Formats: sequence, structure tokens, C-alpha cells
Amino acid sequence: MGEFVVSALKYRPQTFADVVGQQAITQTLQNAIDQGKIAKAMLFCGPRGVGKTTCARIFAKKINSLETTIDPNEDFAFNVFELDAASNNSVQDIRTLIEQVRIPPQKGTYKVYIIDEVHMLSSAAFNAFLKTLEEPPKHAVFILATTEKQKIIPTILSRCQIFDFKRISIKDAEDYLATIAQREGINAASEALHLIAQKADGAMRDALSIFDRMVSYSGTELSAKHVSVNLNILDYDSYLGITDMVHAGDLHQAVLRFNELIDLGFDGYHFINGLAKHFRDLLMCQNQGTIKLLEVSAETASKFEAQAKAIPASFLLQGLDVINQYALNYKGSLNPHLQVELCLMQLASLNESEKKKAKPYIKPFDGQQPTLTPSKSALTPSDSSTDVPTNHKNSEQQEEQPEQTESTQVVEAILTPPEKQEEVKAEIQLDLSAQGVSGLSLSSLRVQKEHQEKATEHEEKTAIHEAQVTQELLELHWNAYTQKMTDSGSRNMVALLGLDIPRLKNKTEIHLLVQNETNRVELEKNSKPLLTYLREHLSNDHLSLHVQVDVKEEKKFVYTAADKYEELRKKNPIIEDFKQAFNLEY
Repeated sequence: MGEFVVSALKYRPQTFADVVGQQAITQTLQNAIDQGKIAKAMLFCGPRGVGKTTCARIFAKKINSLETTIDPNEDFAFNVFELDAASNNSVQDIRTLIEQVRIPPQKGTYKVYIIDEVHMLSSAAFNAFLKTLEEPPKHAVFILATTEKQKIIPTILSRCQIFDFKRISIKDAEDYLATIAQREGINAASEALHLIAQKADGAMRDALSIFDRMVSYSGTELSAKHVSVNLNILDYDSYLGITDMVHAGDLHQAVLRFNELIDLGFDGYHFINGLAKHFRDLLMCQNQGTIKLLEVSAETASKFEAQAKAIPASFLLQGLDVINQYALNYKGSLNPHLQVELCLMQLASLNESEKKKAKPYIKPFDGQQPTLTPSKSALTPSDSSTDVPTNHKNSEQQEEQPEQTESTQVVEAILTPPEKQEEVKAEIQLDLSAQGVSGLSLSSLRVQKEHQEKATEHEEKTAIHEAQVTQELLELHWNAYTQKMTDSGSRNMVALLGLDIPRLKNKTEIHLLVQNETNRVELEKNSKPLLTYLREHLSNDHLSLHVQVDVKEEKKFVYTAADKYEELRKKNPIIEDFKQAFNLEY
């Protein structure tokens, strides 16, 4: 068995054409070599695993291969010096490097110094490196590589040509993995390679490492199921199925399916975030202009489009809002598993809540007067001389009353102007025939009297009370309310009410003095029930409460020696004899 070489080293690009996803940078470097415009200091910055060190090595090889007398297969490893700044970040390490830079190459044109993770250098090391970086020897080229450009001091940045490497797209990584799988004789499904590229998050080195791991797990047949199980990633079919369940309102099946996925080892937090991304992808599928934002295979994209047509955008937007809320609560919850189940339940109930909110359809008014079928009681006048018994009339009218349908009442309400709504209500209440009462009977008089009493009572309730309030009445009801608060156990409110005697000013203004701002804020916060009580018991709706802080200015005195002596003499007259006996001053 031969020695195994990982794909990241075995398929490491040897030319600029092999570098994946960095066409702009590789083309710029190649043009610089062709035109002889080689910068002495360059900074390669970007995420991990996107080809910074690889491009630096290819560049070092190419600038040393310009001479035609040199073997094109020579890699010039002796002219390339790599320094790991993470472990060699002191001033002494940089001084050693500067001493080596002075020595010209024995073979080739340039000596290339690749300093990886350059942001790890100390401030003193950066300062020691400045002069050499600004004016290096003709044969020296410095290539600095870093993942955190913001940590490099500006004086270094100003001396370098900066190349920003980007993350490798999922499509480029997937195509490169497909090429490697073909070279290795591995039958890999496109969906499986897509999941690997997605998991790598823009790093080609990570994608190759994951690819090796998947091949070790599944052998020569690599499927999406193998990748999803090994990487703990849910496949798209799982999200498609659960979305169909919650849209159909089948919350029980959705919860059961989620628990099955948990039993298989999938993480709840990754599930809920994946569901949010799935809803987002479905929204993108509902517009032809945004379908291109989907980073899925063609087969999966067709499934997404089919499901997006069956689910309205309103459901997806509300669902995204729900999922986002539960995703935020997931990390801080004592029972995160329950958060996901509650999220699925709420998603499954979205359609039900929309049905309850839906209003019944009413046909718009077309300007034509609707034909109403009047009841027989409206066409036949009441006749007091008729010998028909009253009970018979009532039963006949009760049978005829349902002829006025609900739709007729709705149309009448629509046709009635708003300013006449109150008049219509009053007429309906006084329709004696609808209540089974004759217009000339004693019962009609009783009904009219009850209606007048109700109208009077309503007017009394809506009238504004403006009874005169006196200081004595105010204190009486103030004390009564204080006693009420005492009985209810509101000790804080009782203490606030007892701070001062309320004083009536301008007939409706109640003024109260408190000792500090805290008392004022607390009393104003609880003033609404107090005012309601006082307005009701004093029959005046204009009463208002004004709480003020009693600021007492204390007079400060500066006592002289004579004043102090006078005060002491008042308290003890013997001091005067003592002063005279010893001939003392103040």
C-alpha cells in the first residue's frame, strides 16, 4: 500500500491557471510578470484556504523562470524562504531575516520571502522591518500573507501592493471537486459535492479535506445521504417535507419528524437556522430575477420552484419572522428542544390564524337600489277593532318575522348615511310591532316608558358633571380614599396621601406638596384611580391633581467669634466671669 497523500497537497495548483476562484488576482500577477513590473513588497490578504500561499509560491517560481537558460522544471525551492510570523514574531527574528536578505541568490533572479500570518508580528518587529520593506535589495521580493489585514499597522500597508483574495464560491468549489472525483475514479453525486462545498464556507483547502473524509467513509460511491449523515447536515428533502407539513397545518407530523432527526444526531440549532434559510430560498424562487441567488443544484432548484408555487409569500414572510424569534431564544433557553417544537407548532398554525382573521365577503354596492321583500306585518295596518285574539296575532307575527333576512339588514345598514345611524337605532328600539305589541295597547305605553327611561339614563351617564367642590368636601373624600387604601393594604399609597393636606385652588385644581421628587413621581404614577374616585364622589369631572415638591431654603449663617461667645454666654452666664477674671478676648 502506497503512502496516502491528502488531496489538498496532491492537487495543489502549480500554475495560475489551476488556482480556483481567484481569476482577477492570478491574471494581475501574470500580467505583472509578463510586463516586468514586479513589485518588491506585496500583501496577500483574505480568508483561510483560498490560495494566498499557493499564489505566492507560483509567483516566486515564475519570476525566477524568466531566464531562458534555466530549466523550466526547476521549482527554485532554494530561492523561496517561508517564515511563520506566528512563531517567529520577535525583533531578533526580523533582524535575522534582514541579514539573510543582503545575500543575493546563487541561481535565479530573485529571492522571495513569504511571511505567513504577518499580523502576528509585534510592534517592535514591524518597526524593525519598515526600512528593509521600503528599500529592499534588487534581488529581494517580499510577499506578506494574512487573514486579518486590519491588525497590520498602516506604515506597512502603505509600502505594499495589496491583493484581496475572496471566498471561493460554492459553484467553483463544486466544479473543482467534481474534477478531482473524476481523476480519482469516484462516482460522486452533484448534490453530495454541493453539500461539501457549502460546508467548506469558501475555503478550498477545507473542501478538499472534507472530500477526503467522505471518500474514506463511503468509498467510491459518494451520495448526498452519506455526506449529510457524516457532516451532520440536513439534506434539502428533509426541509422540503417539513415545510409541506407546517403549511398543511399538520403540526403533529412536523414535530414527530423533527424528533426523528434529533434521534439521528442532528442539532436543533442547525435545524432551525437551516429552516430559515429554506424559507428564504423559497421566497427567492417566487421571482425570476432572484432565482439565480439560489446556490443549489439544478435538480434541487426545480423542487424548490415547485414548492414555492404552492406556498404564498405571506406565509413565508410570517414564517421567517417566527423562526427568527425562536432562533434568538434558542441559545438562552433552558429547554432549547422545546423552542424548536414551539416554532414548528406556531408555523403550522399560521394558516389557521389567517382563516380566523378573514372577513366574510360582501358584494360591493353597484349603485342600484336592491329589491327588498317587505314583511306582511309592514303591508297590513294594525286594526284594533279586529276580533282576532292577541295570542293569535303574536304567533302569526313570530312566524312572519324571519322573512327579513340578514343580507337585507346588511344592505340597509350600508345604504344608511352615518349621521342617521343613531336615529335608525332609536326607531328599531321603538318598533312595537317587532316586539309583538299593538300601538294602542297598554303594553305599548309600558314599552315607550321603558325606552324613555333608558334614554334618560344614557344621557345622565354621558353628561359632564360639574358640581361645586369645597375644601371640606375634598378633605372628607380624600380621607375616605386614604382609608380605602389602608383597608386594601396599600401602605405606600397611604403614606404618600398623608404627606400633606390637599388644597383646592381655582375650584377644580387639587394641589399637594411633597418633600422630594421621588414622592412626586410615585404619586403621579398612581393618581389615576385617585382622581377617578374623587371625580365620582364629588360629582365633578374637571378635577385635576397638581403635585409639587416643597423646596425649603435653609438659611446659612457665618458666625463670628463675638457671635459664638454670645451664644455660649446665653447658655452658661458663668463664662462672662471667667473671661473677666483672666482678661480674655473672644
